[in-house]
Amino acid sequence: MIRSELIQKIAEDNPHLYQRDVERIVSTIFEEIIDAMARGDRVELRGFGAFSVKHRPGRTGRNPRTGEPVEVEEKHVPFFKTGKMLRDRLNETD
Repeated sequence: MIRSELIQKIAEDNPHLYQRDVERIVSTIFEEIIDAMARGDRVELRGFGAFSVKHRPGRTGRNPRTGEPVEVEEKHVPFFKTGKMLRDRLNETD
């Protein structure tokens, strides 16, 4: 599902809301998650999962084409850990 499909689904399920308002709500939620992670905060959505930022220190890597050593800079990467309810739903047996 992409962002526009999410907005469309929410708008269909809530006919009392204008689509432009739904777009603003979805954008605001995503912006707040991004802002919190940029500050280094953890964002937890109970039952769904938690977003956090992990630090990866610099290291020496290898160029896969030539095999030569390459310096990889340190960086921060997003990390997502699923919640129990999501994990259980994904592993339901039919």
